[in-house]
Amino acid sequence: MNLVFLLEEPSTREMLKELLPRFLPEIIMVRYIVFEGKDDLEKSLVRKVRGWQTPNTVFIVLRDQDAGDCRAIKQTLAAKCRDAGRPETVVRIACRELESWYFGDLAAVERDLNTHNLVRYGNRRQYRAPDEIRFPYRELSRITRNKYQKVSGSRDIGPELSPDTNKSRSFQVFIEGVQRAIRYPP
Repeated sequence: MNLVFLLEEPSTREMLKELLPRFLPEIIMVRYIVFEGKDDLEKSLVRKVRGWQTPNTVFIVLRDQDAGDCRAIKQTLAAKCRDAGRPETVVRIACRELESWYFGDLAAVERDLNTHNLVRYGNRRQYRAPDEIRFPYRELSRITRNKYQKVSGSRDIGPELSPDTNKSRSFQVFIEGVQRAIRYPP
């Protein structure tokens, strides 16, 4: 089976390259197609998926919500996948940004960025619901005193993110979607 991730930016690929091997069976071939942002992802999605020739492939689209309407974004991406002839494509939205997932597991961030006392931020009211943090990238940079950088930080944090204890609901839904896709391929 081939699992192809269609991603809006390189930092997501770096995190997934470290996270996925911990729970995917070795027989699954994973590939990443990284776009130049969400506009490029949406513009090129149909062409990339429709043109894919490798049999036994499951596609997973992952995009940040940013300030958009999560349901509308997901519906738009799902419609593009249907237009490409792949209605079974898994579409997931990182609510608000990928960094929300890191706020869901501040212990991993603390370990991997060699910072101290980050876990305590998780108890603060504004950080208790990671998917509702308004500007998670900016906040994560601030509380790590700029130790967090998108690509290298994602590469460092990925190996430690916990699918079992992460407080980000959108992270949990993403993990469930990946697991369902490999259990019940089309």
